[in-house]
Amino acid sequence: MRHLSRSDSKLAITPGEPSGIGPELLITLAQSARGSRWIAVADRNLLKRAAQRLGLALEIDHDLTAPTCTAGRLTVLHTSLAQRETPGQLDPRNAAYVLETLKLATTGCLNGDFAGVVTGPVQKSLMNDAGIAFSGHTEFFCERSGVEDVVMLLVAGELRVALATTHLPLRQVPDALSVELLRRRLRLLLAGLRERFDIAQPRILVAGLNPHAGESGYLGTEEIEIIEPVCAEFREAGEEVAGPLPADTLFTPAMLARADAVLVMYHDQGLPVLKAQSFGEAVNVTLGLPFVRTSVDHGTALDLAGSGQADAGSFASAIALGAKLSGSV
Repeated sequence: MRHLSRSDSKLAITPGEPSGIGPELLITLAQSARGSRWIAVADRNLLKRAAQRLGLALEIDHDLTAPTCTAGRLTVLHTSLAQRETPGQLDPRNAAYVLETLKLATTGCLNGDFAGVVTGPVQKSLMNDAGIAFSGHTEFFCERSGVEDVVMLLVAGELRVALATTHLPLRQVPDALSVELLRRRLRLLLAGLRERFDIAQPRILVAGLNPHAGESGYLGTEEIEIIEPVCAEFREAGEEVAGPLPADTLFTPAMLARADAVLVMYHDQGLPVLKAQSFGEAVNVTLGLPFVRTSVDHGTALDLAGSGQADAGSFASAIALGAKLSGSV
């Protein structure tokens, strides 16, 4: 990969699945002038075709040392598709292309060429169908960066929801929880809130795993054996960590007013609440990486690909937050 000037911060943007809405959303956002410098890691011809389908003007720039901020122009680090895309129709032959864009973006971040990466939606099933073991962006960036662990944090305004476990079948969640796992995730969450969000003394609400937070052991013992000991450990160390708390009352306005973030035990325990409140505006942030990574809160929306009807709100929010957290504005 060609090295970029380090005199200013730049964001790498990977549009994601070429047959989904990601490329079209990026083209839509590129129609406006911007205050941060973007480099799209993608196939330039894919982007041109997406612009044509939308009836939008797009000029491709290849000067990676000085990314354009001009409306209707986009700087591209070109990576070739294996097969021409058809909107709405997945093609496993392009799975390696998607993976390559993520590799290039990660390498650029680790080299200091990019201040951070913003990712569009990928189709995890397609990657696996193509023989590529891929459970999600979060896990990919963790492994590729060589860090021990990361935390998936969803941000919607002042509401921040972190996940103790991420992309697991529900029946595997109790076995995946452990004192060491929660200790690592809480440590990363607290550090990320301090370092990325400038919150000096973060206040964390921790959800229980079971209904009513286990009902004193009658509905499950994970709270007694795992979650409470970890929360107590952090409280003894001076951290403001409350829990385990029943998830069905945790997201009430009165409770959230006392918190900077919520840590839930599994994916669908917290994200349906966050997305119900702010779908299309939420941003996925990966804490624990040596660089900033943000992402959209939605999938590839294959049924909308090529229609020009997809909402670019979450992508815009992901880029804006990525620029803010990385100092690219």
